[in-house]
Amino acid sequence: MITSETNPENPAPETTLPPTPNALLREALQAAMGDSLQGFEESYGMLSVIVKSTDSLKLLQHLYDNHGFQFLTDIAAVHYPTRPGEELCVVYHLHNLPANHRLRLKTFVPIEKPDVFTATQLFPGANWMERETYDYFGVNFVGHPNLRRILNVDEMDYFPMRKEFPMEDPTRRDKDDEMFGRGGSF
Repeated sequence: MITSETNPENPAPETTLPPTPNALLREALQAAMGDSLQGFEESYGMLSVIVKSTDSLKLLQHLYDNHGFQFLTDIAAVHYPTRPGEELCVVYHLHNLPANHRLRLKTFVPIEKPDVFTATQLFPGANWMERETYDYFGVNFVGHPNLRRILNVDEMDYFPMRKEFPMEDPTRRDKDDEMFGRGGSF
């Protein structure tokens, strides 16, 4: 007896898995946003979308209106001193609660002009998150209703989370191993 499994003229149909939610979202965003998107990454099952800084608010609005990402979990920043023209990365973590789908949105800005449009009209909770990101990294959220320092003193003329200072003072002796009985000469 010849079956479809043994008959090379009539191969068995291949079973394909349905696309993942991340793959479906990626396709929808590429179709809707086009050239505004600069790339995608997926790490530990979470999709990351990289968008031009001028279009970040437009993408946030699209995700809110069309894909159910109506909960802003966090806003943070990262300083990449070795990436000229995109030293600061603003990171938004979004959550579609009904679908339990999480998304990370990244936008890169130069340290000389770290301007990103505020998301406070879309997410009222972004107010304090953006102030904290400004306070630590110096990201200027254009259109923010009250962008001022929230944790550091107003007189501070630098942003402490930028990697602009040496980690340790090499001349300090109180942190040498010999001070803790781990070698050296007494």
